[in-house]
Amino acid sequence: QVQLVESGGGLVQAGGSLRLSCAASGRTFSSYAMGWFLQAPGKEHEFVAAISRGGASITYESSVKGRFTISRDNAENTVYLQMNSLKPEDTAVYYCAATRQTGLRGRWTDYDYWGQGTQVTVSS
Repeated sequence: QVQLVESGGGLVQAGGSLRLSCAASGRTFSSYAMGWFLQAPGKEHEFVAAISRGGASITYESSVKGRFTISRDNAENTVYLQMNSLKPEDTAVYYCAATRQTGLRGRWTDYDYWGQGTQVTVSS
């Protein structure tokens, strides 16, 4: 069982930055690949980024590539999402997720555990 708690969301002006954190419970954090998803009002969960167990492999959704950076610290049981050059269309609830499956996964249903989400609002 893994519990995930996101933090770091908030209100920021367009062009600004935020750093989201996701703290995981348990001693097996390094056994999980991690992902970030977002959900805008009235829409489905959308993939943002994923990182492999050791952090060597990373993938991004095309609209965030070059602006967002996913990273992890297995010693601290934490995964991060650094978000730069934020746009109003980035406004959403952001969730982290954990999966035991191998490879980098881009579907919400490929993950086994999810956090409660943190709101990111980007004003124009």
